[in-house]
Amino acid sequence: MKADPQQNQDPAISTAARVLRLEAEAVHTLIERLDRSFCRAVEIAAACTGKIAVTGMGKSGIICKKIAATLSSTGSPAFFLHAAEAMHGDLGLLGPHDVLLAVSKSGETDEIIRILDVVKRLGLPMIAMSGESNSTLSRLADVNLDVSVIEEACPFGLAPTTSTAAALAMGDALAMALMERKGFRLEDFAHYHPAGSIGKKLLRVGDLMHRGEAVPMVQEATPMSDVIYEMTCKKLGMTVVVDEQNRLSGVISDGDLRRLLQRAHDPLKMKAGECMTADPKTIQAEQPATAALKKMEELKITSLVVVDAGKSILGVIHIHDLWRTQMF
Repeated sequence: MKADPQQNQDPAISTAARVLRLEAEAVHTLIERLDRSFCRAVEIAAACTGKIAVTGMGKSGIICKKIAATLSSTGSPAFFLHAAEAMHGDLGLLGPHDVLLAVSKSGETDEIIRILDVVKRLGLPMIAMSGESNSTLSRLADVNLDVSVIEEACPFGLAPTTSTAAALAMGDALAMALMERKGFRLEDFAHYHPAGSIGKKLLRVGDLMHRGEAVPMVQEATPMSDVIYEMTCKKLGMTVVVDEQNRLSGVISDGDLRRLLQRAHDPLKMKAGECMTADPKTIQAEQPATAALKKMEELKITSLVVVDAGKSILGVIHIHDLWRTQMF
């Protein structure tokens, strides 16, 4: 007879599995509650021309901080309003065009209830996330999102666990629906995340390329002695070659120079147009920097000419520019 794999399981693993199962079930249950109330909450938040004040107490307050941060980073300015501090002056943070998002498991959190009269006097729209549909908070709010749970994962049924997981998930759902409703784009995301690993992954070629006078450039008729001087001065290990109309004709790289020295009798007397690699590889400024790196690695080259839709030269991006960002 085979042994039951559960018999010798560490109690810690059993507890962890129970917690994760209960929290996953609590979040999954929220899907069934997505109705007109959720759509109304998105409408209220989308119509906000000020900021979304997210308020709560205790563990719910910590969840509120995360919800506010997610909203702000996805195009909906928001801030955390500590419910207790609000009655001691922080209500002054609220403006006439703001929206209040209040989170409370019971819907009867005293500190939150005390500020509702003030919020109502200001005429601010209010969204509630409550675990009790008949609570004071739920009744006074313009719309209530049901985040009730059957039980907490805490063995004593006391520590907020499944309830905070449900509130956090609903906050994320609201933020993502609002982001799409407002037409938040990848370019906007990059604007709000200029630093850190997210910002680096969202960098565009145009953010890193060399432009203007920093771009090594010679004419097809330029003597190779001047070509070498230009390449040495600009320090990119290459130069762009253009025709009489300043249209891209080709490039000359350090590798091209080495190969030229091997085959030509007097390379310094030659012209750039005779030594260049015609039809060079290019990329557009709007492309992700990661795409530039991938292209250079696949082609085994160290630079790309950046052009616009009409093939006009905008700049040059070098592999060192990508490595310096430490994004990879």
